[in-house]
Amino acid sequence: MRVLLAVLMAGVCLAGAPAMGLAQDAVVTKAALTRVVIAPPRSDLARIIKAGLQSAYYSADKDSRAYQQAQKLYFFYGERGFEPLWLTNGGDGKVTFSANAERIIEVFKNATLEGFRPSDYLTSDLDPAAAGADPIKLAALETSFSAAAVKYAQDAYGGRIAPTAVSKLLTITPKRINEADMLLKLAASDDPGQLLLDLDPKHHEFELLKAALAKFYADGIKVEQITIPDGPALKLGMKDDRVPTLRDRLAVAAPEIPEGATDAKVDTTYDQALLDAVKAFQESLGLTADGVLGPATVAALNGGSAVSKDDLIANMERWRWEPDDLGPFHVEVNIPEFRAAILSDGKVVHATRVVVGRPTNQTPVFSDEIQNVVVNPYWNVPPSIAVNEIKPHLIANPGYLDSQNMEMLAGGKVINASAIDWTTTNINNYHIRQRPGGGNALGKIKFLFPNEHDVYLHDTPSKSLFARSFRAYSHGCVRVQNPMDFAGALMATNPEITEASLEGMFGDKERWVTLKQHIPVHLMYFTLRVDDDGTIRSYGDVYGHNKKLIGLLNAE
Repeated sequence: MRVLLAVLMAGVCLAGAPAMGLAQDAVVTKAALTRVVIAPPRSDLARIIKAGLQSAYYSADKDSRAYQQAQKLYFFYGERGFEPLWLTNGGDGKVTFSANAERIIEVFKNATLEGFRPSDYLTSDLDPAAAGADPIKLAALETSFSAAAVKYAQDAYGGRIAPTAVSKLLTITPKRINEADMLLKLAASDDPGQLLLDLDPKHHEFELLKAALAKFYADGIKVEQITIPDGPALKLGMKDDRVPTLRDRLAVAAPEIPEGATDAKVDTTYDQALLDAVKAFQESLGLTADGVLGPATVAALNGGSAVSKDDLIANMERWRWEPDDLGPFHVEVNIPEFRAAILSDGKVVHATRVVVGRPTNQTPVFSDEIQNVVVNPYWNVPPSIAVNEIKPHLIANPGYLDSQNMEMLAGGKVINASAIDWTTTNINNYHIRQRPGGGNALGKIKFLFPNEHDVYLHDTPSKSLFARSFRAYSHGCVRVQNPMDFAGALMATNPEITEASLEGMFGDKERWVTLKQHIPVHLMYFTLRVDDDGTIRSYGDVYGHNKKLIGLLNAE
């Protein structure tokens, strides 16, 4: 955007500057020996635009991206005699927006359906009547419209908010459009409005969220959610006044009324059909699938709170941050859902519960590739844990490391930690690791994808936490409930490695396995997931990212 504004607005300031001596009829590019015809400007507005583009072209470093963009713009405008892209002379001599500009304006007007604000694009600058016949004002109008079109394109493709503005732990690679290329494509397109709409993410869940947002606006009211009241746990055969509401929530038909019955009452029996529906719902969320309607299942059914427009828009924004291609075979870890899934061609082929970082040790959000599987891993203790947790134990008990099957290294060699006075020594001058074994914090296996946060997926000896509904208890890594089942499903693209071959490596020595086919892994943060039937599943905002993003999106 800055390049675009500088390129075009410079023309307003340089309208009276002399031409800079570039050949007026042809230019031969170095990249591909292509002859570009530069037509001379024939109007005051065209001369202003030419001066600005020419200045940006000549002043940019020839090895820079700014130079490449300025060159493309100069050649494009030059071939059209530097006439504006978005303005046209009406039959009465007045300057108006072109047909293509009007198509883009229609997209701006309907921006709410994309989760955007029309006022961000339909600014007060876009008024041909205010520009009149003044060449400088018309040049500014051309500039403003181009800036609005490119802004919309960038918002649609990569989102309005930088992920790191929400949290420094959202280290998602920003997606950027090429502003000059996008401007040229819009100007050359027969349907620039559709070109902008086509910049939306192609992910299926984004499309479902967008459909839910359209329904919200069509209904004109807040989406109502059927709420199940609290009460005692329900098991098969029990009667409860909440049963009819539960049937409505899960779309389960009530038992048929016997023919001829005249005094039939509403059936409140927790029957097999309802139990089966509750069990299927529990399985879909990774809850204990026992069919019992307990407090955790009631909370999940109620989704914590009704789904709001802001929630829909915030989750759409996060999908705009995700890579265009997640990979035909990939892993998704959705932090608020406490769930990891392996997907093949968009279908879940394996899913498991996970434990993620506690709010004070948050699991970061980013994408990477699983490159290695490590069997019988060492646990390399992070510096923060060494300082805050291990050092106090060493001061109180010099033999603490041995009791935890840990060892200390200096210069790559194991040393005797009990011989050091830890009241005066900086523990981060040393390296601590836990040896492979039954009590190792990483369990028997870990799945590595090198990243700046040093987090990964791994086994754990602490299995009890998987039974809980809220599972944010780790130091930041992702603990997998059934890691060997997960490993077996993960090796579908690496058939030379099997679950059995990995289990055959169990022992007391660390073993590294390199994957020939790396597997994309995406650590995500979606508080809403939408099913194909339009059902919206809501999860808690465990780290507050959703609330923070909503605030940023709604800021003026």
